[in-house]
Amino acid sequence: MLADDVKNTIQSAYRQLLKSRELTPRYGQRQMIAEIANTLSVLASDDHNEPPVCVIEAGTGTGKTMAYVLAVLPLAKALDYKVVIATATVALQEQVVLKDLPEILAGSDLSFSYSLAKGRGRYLCLSKLDMLLRGSDSMQAMMDLYGEELDDPNDGDHALYVNMLDELSAGNWKGDRDDWKDPVSDINWKPVTVDNTQCMGVKCSHFRNCCFYQARDSMDKADCIVSNHDLVLADLALGGGVILPEPQKCIYIFDEAHHLPLKSNNHFSSFTRIKASNSWLERSEAMLLRLLKDEFVDSSQQKSLQKVIAATREQLDHCWLLLEQILESVERVDSYENRAQHAFKLGLVPQEIQAVAANLGNQFARIASGFQDISEDLKEAMEDGGDVKRRQLAEQWFPLIGSQSKRAEGNLQLWLSYASTDPQGKAPYARWLSFNDNENFSDIGLSSSPVLAADNLQQRLWQNCAGAVLTSATLSALGQFSMLKMRAGLPEHTRYLSILSPFDFAGSARLVVPRMHCDPSDYEKHTALIVKALPQLVDKEAGALMLFSSRRQMLDVMQRMPDDWRALILCQDDYQKSQLLKYHRQRVDKGEGSVIFGLSSFAEGVDLPGKYCTHVLIAKIPFSVPNDPIEMTLSDWIEQQGLNPFMTLAVPDAAFRLVQASGRLLRNESDTGQITLFDERIVNRRYGKTILDSMPPYRREIFQSEIELLD
Repeated sequence: MLADDVKNTIQSAYRQLLKSRELTPRYGQRQMIAEIANTLSVLASDDHNEPPVCVIEAGTGTGKTMAYVLAVLPLAKALDYKVVIATATVALQEQVVLKDLPEILAGSDLSFSYSLAKGRGRYLCLSKLDMLLRGSDSMQAMMDLYGEELDDPNDGDHALYVNMLDELSAGNWKGDRDDWKDPVSDINWKPVTVDNTQCMGVKCSHFRNCCFYQARDSMDKADCIVSNHDLVLADLALGGGVILPEPQKCIYIFDEAHHLPLKSNNHFSSFTRIKASNSWLERSEAMLLRLLKDEFVDSSQQKSLQKVIAATREQLDHCWLLLEQILESVERVDSYENRAQHAFKLGLVPQEIQAVAANLGNQFARIASGFQDISEDLKEAMEDGGDVKRRQLAEQWFPLIGSQSKRAEGNLQLWLSYASTDPQGKAPYARWLSFNDNENFSDIGLSSSPVLAADNLQQRLWQNCAGAVLTSATLSALGQFSMLKMRAGLPEHTRYLSILSPFDFAGSARLVVPRMHCDPSDYEKHTALIVKALPQLVDKEAGALMLFSSRRQMLDVMQRMPDDWRALILCQDDYQKSQLLKYHRQRVDKGEGSVIFGLSSFAEGVDLPGKYCTHVLIAKIPFSVPNDPIEMTLSDWIEQQGLNPFMTLAVPDAAFRLVQASGRLLRNESDTGQITLFDERIVNRRYGKTILDSMPPYRREIFQSEIELLD
């Protein structure tokens, strides 16, 4: 049960916010507040066994941010827990920090502090800035030796770096890339930032003024930390409590939580390339000689590590020959993300590759350990009281050795995965080869990834956090949360709630499925019908969004459109997303028509309210790409369990995606418009009817119009 004082604080703050912002109470928002507060109330008792977790699907217009902040922060403050709000993107992070939280503080008597959390890569490194501006012969020598791995100061904007130093010195800037007065390109930013393996921490001569650690100090004092999924997962991958506070002291709120399983898989995946690794190791041999000359390794240390590197390069050459034989022997090589690939069925790697992988795992473990030893020696050389020139030289070497250690660790994880056999009864890892071949370069890549995030999230998050809330407008599929539960490994005691959007779907929007006498599998006819339909269905003077599942079809439709219509189209491939949306709004504001052509990334997170989008057109039911190696492996495993992968995975996933895509139309309660789906399967296939029934209750117009091609 919630303590009376906490309950009163929540209720009072809610009344104040409604009054101050002249809002009408929303039943769904009150439901959400109550469900979260009741789920987390067990934290007030000493006898709760497992961290409480609740999943809330809250339709667009519920007011999720206000609900979860009001429900969680008073309880967390009373029990001395940190609140970590994790959004899907940095842009959403900044919306919460710059808009949502200030409005809640201004409109209520709640009192809490908050801080924005970002990774090291968003902050300037004073040590690297100092080296770039100071320059040195030894740094230039390292660059000559290892140029493609080091950031060449000549590639950056020297005047920009001088300006940055001036702004830092004047106290006008705190080293945050996102707060710099103008956008900073990657080529200018990369030379002045580091990752965790390159950071010297307390050993750095600039530690007291470090931009990252100063930001982290403010975070440690805050009641609420606004982070993002990637940063939370990066912290958990490091063991937790490294970047963010310890998980046991945190209540996590995952907004846009449907992204969490995929992002988790990405964080615990590994990748390497054979020839690229061999070239890197060759340069490492030369680098060891330079370290020997600078007296940061002794001769026995250098010879021992060089011997291991030479043996590893031989093993990589042998592995290349084996992988070539495999690629030549397979009957079919798929194409995925513009690369030829071969996925090992159920992630099972041939025994001869497993044997080589075991050897390479041992070798890379020794290489990683060797570079780690050098890093420790460099730290000692950076101790206060030592020779100043030697200290400066050690500081120049340290980020480079950190990069070597990180790369060796990445290879180690990949080869250990290829050498291992997955446990019986558990979802396997996906393992696949990719082949790049062009005039200048050919290489074979090896990838490994979990197919389900369940184990990693169970071990690192659900069992270790104080509590967790997962929310998004779309979390269920076909009316069930089973897909999210399977992919995210949510514990059995998780509480689930689905809150309907307050929108009047039937009164505001119609779902149109025209008669086409064509299945999308007939690519040419389906594409031709879409080309013919668009001028008939789309208002030339309005804002519209056309979503495709295939880049090929998107480009073909655009090329076949009449010239006057093609001038209205803004294609995803031609602009950055933010720029494209800006152009689209400008056109509509001028009273001109504008049609966005986009792929899956435009089916969510795109907010075009009112006149900016009155028509959403969807080429076909958005089934996932069939040759994604992770989904292929998961499908094979589902089939091995005696289930139908199409009905278990593909159909619920497509239903989820279609709800998201159609959700681009109604962004506010006053929005109206039309959704057109060019796919008859939603009506004439049994699975299609299941998908149709899971969509919001739009007014349906099925086969009331017809599109035909002239003979």
